[in-house]
Amino acid sequence: MSAYAVARLTDAVMGPGIVEYLKRIDATLEPFNGHFLIHGGPINRLEGAWSGDLIMIGFPTMESARAWYESPAYREILPLRTMNSKGDVILIEGVSPDHRASDILEAVTA
Repeated sequence: MSAYAVARLTDAVMGPGIVEYLKRIDATLEPFNGHFLIHGGPINRLEGAWSGDLIMIGFPTMESARAWYESPAYREILPLRTMNSKGDVILIEGVSPDHRASDILEAVTA
């Protein structure tokens, strides 16, 4: 099952640290078949309050997503992001193409 690293970053300081992080992150993704699906950009807010930038990186499996995040190459550049931005980061599994919203009701009622 596909997995995703999802971040909502706020208060990013576009200085030398973030620039270095952006120059180096792609190389950390390659060994784990990770690729950007969303990387900031303009939004069309429909409901609620939204701030920050949304980033989503796709991976073939949860194992590959976790291995990327825990890899020495990513751990080396991680402080460049965390010292220059705030936000939330999660890893989450995707769903199959035939998934329907009501599928979660089985888990809730079990």
